[in-house]
Amino acid sequence: MQRYDILKKIAAELEHGEVNFSTNALVALKLQNAINDPDCHIDQATRLIKAEPLLSARVVALANSTAFNPSGRPITDVRTAVLRLGFRYLRSLAAAVVTRALASPLSVQDRAMAARLWEHTAHVAALAQVIARKVTHLDPETAMFAGIVHEISGFYLISRSAEYPGLLDEDFSAWCETGEAEVGRALLQVLEVPQTVVEAIEVCWRGFLAMPPISLGDTLLLADELAPVESPLRDLDGVPREGTAASIDLLIGEDTLLAIMHESEDDVRSLTAALRL
Repeated sequence: MQRYDILKKIAAELEHGEVNFSTNALVALKLQNAINDPDCHIDQATRLIKAEPLLSARVVALANSTAFNPSGRPITDVRTAVLRLGFRYLRSLAAAVVTRALASPLSVQDRAMAARLWEHTAHVAALAQVIARKVTHLDPETAMFAGIVHEISGFYLISRSAEYPGLLDEDFSAWCETGEAEVGRALLQVLEVPQTVVEAIEVCWRGFLAMPPISLGDTLLLADELAPVESPLRDLDGVPREGTAASIDLLIGEDTLLAIMHESEDDVRSLTAALRL
């Protein structure tokens, strides 16, 4: 079966709801559904988070990051962390658990690829939050969420690669040309990702950055281009990224983006560390 056909088959399965989630992903999805309810109480959210140790650890870690806890006073319990973060950031963390849990590769090579993809994702999410706050002046919670789920189709592809030997070999142009968007749209729909975030991810797939950056899509693409760790899936199309940060910096203007990023290094570092799973 040709790679284009494989990707269309995977997308069609997703459109019919054929996707399996691990136990921790199910807990995270349950949390997402609960906090979408305006009547959800903090104690209910806290109980759901405590049911998943990995999610509990990430919630406390993020609440202790400099972006959320500039005083440095340690937060050591889930309930206090929830109060500090708020439900909207909890939604992002739940999405992080779901995204990472989608890929459960067996081979050493696939595990390494998934680990690098998550490192890229964590950097993009952290950078998107800072760029939204300081450059595009958009909602930072939404920007972080978009960063967390922007590579979700890549994780799912890695999880299916064992069924299709050679799928992730070099010269995988089918993924960048049409496959990422086809699989991604279907998976984002299954996960009921808000349309505004889907549209921002579409900007990433197209790869056209508006100047000056103003939209959520611009924010996400800018974070993706500036992330120090590149997606391993980008290597498969044989088109390296070179000099992007410098060219972006020249186009931003007097208050250069790189200067803003330098001022925000501690925030980005602490957010990235908190998002690592």
